[in-house]
Amino acid sequence: METYLLDWANLLLRWLHVIVAIAWIGSSFYFVFLDSSLTTPEDEKLRAEGATGEIWAVHGGGFYHPVKYAVSPPKMPGHLHWFYWESYSTWLSGFALFLVSYLWSPSVYLIDPNVMAWSPPAAIAAALAFLVVFWLLYDAICRAFGTGPGADAKVGALVAVLVCVGAWLACQLFAGRAAFLLMGAMLATAMSANVFFWIIPGQRKVVAALKAGQPVDPVHGQRAKQRSVHNTYFTLPVLFAMLSNHYSFTYNHPQNWLVLILMMLAGAAIRQFFVMRHGYKLGRNPHPWPYAAVGVLLLLGLIVWMKPAPVPVVAVPASVSYAQVSAIMEQRCVMCHGAALQSKNVRVDSPEAMRQHAQTIYQQVVVTRQMPMNNATGITEEERALVAQWFKSGAPVE
Repeated sequence: METYLLDWANLLLRWLHVIVAIAWIGSSFYFVFLDSSLTTPEDEKLRAEGATGEIWAVHGGGFYHPVKYAVSPPKMPGHLHWFYWESYSTWLSGFALFLVSYLWSPSVYLIDPNVMAWSPPAAIAAALAFLVVFWLLYDAICRAFGTGPGADAKVGALVAVLVCVGAWLACQLFAGRAAFLLMGAMLATAMSANVFFWIIPGQRKVVAALKAGQPVDPVHGQRAKQRSVHNTYFTLPVLFAMLSNHYSFTYNHPQNWLVLILMMLAGAAIRQFFVMRHGYKLGRNPHPWPYAAVGVLLLLGLIVWMKPAPVPVVAVPASVSYAQVSAIMEQRCVMCHGAALQSKNVRVDSPEAMRQHAQTIYQQVVVTRQMPMNNATGITEEERALVAQWFKSGAPVE
């Protein structure tokens, strides 16, 4: 029953996480587009009021005219919308999902004895430390260099080095699947912490100063802008890290840390292309195609480099019996998919269960090779070949 309830919790939290993440990423992408597409207001009255940019847009049958005041509007509106619950909800649902899967069953998900044989409490502590320590180091870098001239380039270079070190270290400590997801969680934690500790507090100080009739310190807007820009470049690497758990050929690669770094770099380069493309349309910068080219070339290079070696041909009989496959399931899979523990509500301990889940068994054991998890039970190539032949022979259970 515990496994069944955990599966439901995993499903519902994953659903919620995707929904709120779409809301957060969507609003983030929109405001990056908005900032990059603003032009000087044509209306002299708007300029006199302190408006620094405007854009006209059409959507859903109506016309929209957003106007930006870089420091302060001429008058505080009666209702001011704040964008923060999208961020907080994404992090809270993501952490809850991380808790009910990876932290709840560290021996299954976090620990690969072939990588690092340590105790579940130690693995859990190290995983949580990744989230906290990265944020502290990243925040310290941003604080040290501030927002002055040349600061963004220095901060960006140091943060890139920090991310690379984190990716290498995660892949030396955790199971590959967990290492990739942990890197995504680490970056996403920094993104949400940016909103919680810097962007929203800075905006609240600006609003408080305006209501009190005091001059507004522009540094709050500069800091918020810097952290917001960082967030937009983290987005595509985070999305890859979160999706990678479905593709074992990435995190099971012998140099999985390098695969992770290059994929994240490709994502950041492609994101840079889209950010600068808005400015290109207004003649503010050259066409950013080199960034897209770098991202695409990195992806193509990875496809060529990661091409798997030919799988050794394993001689198997033309017909494989249920008894042969059942013996493999008993030794390699029943401990997680039997009467005692029905992980993912899948059982492989009876003819009826094998018939019902034959397609899933073939996909997970033979095609994607994701099971057994981290190959913890040591299934052999010969055994995978027998499972494949059994399925291709019609999955007999008699």
